[in-house]
Amino acid sequence: MPKKFAIIAVDRIRLGDDQLRRRLRDGVNRFSRFGKAKAAAWNQFATHLHYQQGDFKKPQTYAALGAQCDRLEKEWGTKAHRIFYMATPPSMFGEIPKYLGRAGLARDREWTRIVIEKPIGYDLESALALNAILAASFEESQIFRIDHYLGKETVQNILAFRFANPLFEPIWNRRYVDYVTITVAEDVGVEHRGGYYDRAGALRDMVQNHLMQLLCLVAMEPMVSFDADEIRNKKVDVLHAVRPIHRDAVHKSAVRGQYGRARTGGEKVKGYREEDGVAPDSQTETFAALKLFLDNWRWQGVPFYLRTGKRLPRQVSEISIQFRAVPHQSFPPEASLGWQPSRLVMSIQPDEGIVLGFQAKYPGPKMQLRPVDMRFSYRESFAAPSPDAYETLLWDVMKNDATLFMRADQVEAAWRLLMPVLEVWKTTPPSDFPNYAAGTWGPEDTQGLLAQQGHRWPLPAELLDHSNRKRKNS
Repeated sequence: MPKKFAIIAVDRIRLGDDQLRRRLRDGVNRFSRFGKAKAAAWNQFATHLHYQQGDFKKPQTYAALGAQCDRLEKEWGTKAHRIFYMATPPSMFGEIPKYLGRAGLARDREWTRIVIEKPIGYDLESALALNAILAASFEESQIFRIDHYLGKETVQNILAFRFANPLFEPIWNRRYVDYVTITVAEDVGVEHRGGYYDRAGALRDMVQNHLMQLLCLVAMEPMVSFDADEIRNKKVDVLHAVRPIHRDAVHKSAVRGQYGRARTGGEKVKGYREEDGVAPDSQTETFAALKLFLDNWRWQGVPFYLRTGKRLPRQVSEISIQFRAVPHQSFPPEASLGWQPSRLVMSIQPDEGIVLGFQAKYPGPKMQLRPVDMRFSYRESFAAPSPDAYETLLWDVMKNDATLFMRADQVEAAWRLLMPVLEVWKTTPPSDFPNYAAGTWGPEDTQGLLAQQGHRWPLPAELLDHSNRKRKNS
């Protein structure tokens, strides 16, 4: 950080600067991966922390905030960048920009930015309205729609892997790729977010943003440069290429589920409808899966399968590229026991790395082929620790680098794609919820999405690691 900076927290509760600093230090001591804060370093940093009490819907709050910024700039003897981070309930996303604009705090286009968390709207209509409110006071170049998923090192490394290595880009297309699966699985339930989650669901909470971002990075065309808008243009092109899901075909392209009570990991787990803040007859999905096709030259006919859910067997986020089988099997039948087409897995979390599966000859006098894995681990290969996703993204905001942030047209294109699914699910409530037990990989219908094409969901790479270790130990 520069020597001259200030962090001003604004809220309605009564709190002084010293109280705020104590609370933040407690948070650092509890959660920082670097351990507890050292007294000297913290005391120096804490002088930059300030608190201002104010109601978000009162003009005097913004007048006071502007006056404090002006006072700091006068004290520093220099003009400062002003970043307004809406770490607020979503209901305030459409209010705060209006007041910032009326107070003249958004007037300086080059020195002012605004950061907004997801959800960017509840549906297409609300997303359009929210983007219009933001655009009324800020230019698109000032708006940073933050998604912590895009700050993860492995997500950013998708671009490096694809476009910095000539070995893979030539086979990254319909001629060699059979299908692609993208999984973002959580082993926890809704926990303390029941009130919010019951109004959102898996499709809004995860698919519209996180999974769509991963889809864009996997499927986008090579960029001419690493310019922010060049990369974001390529992402939007992917969403425009996705074949629309017609209402009468939603049942063939989408599956939803809700977890029920079960015993997992030796403990009894509550069903979703028993969670705090959740209606006892809730129709909200905690699992969603989609089958998508991209109508362009690179990916024509290749299905992309997306799934996400809560209370699944384990936490894992990964992208699996399943390559086509060899066109002619020249080995004798006994050689190909356990034959599997090659698969490339990009693991995003919890273990960051890349796994390439291929066939190799098993030692011995006979020609027998077995699947083996070639593994790359970020943790083992690089001594430097990976920054937290928010560290990367907030630093990018300060540098005015929008590469990893969503643009308005990208948000709207994602909502436009999913609206038929949301509308059909709303008008035809599920009759079988809960339809998967906690600790399983979702409802049985999910397999049908892939079975139509003769495909199947692959085991996550972490599970394969575990089974390989078990075989080796036995």
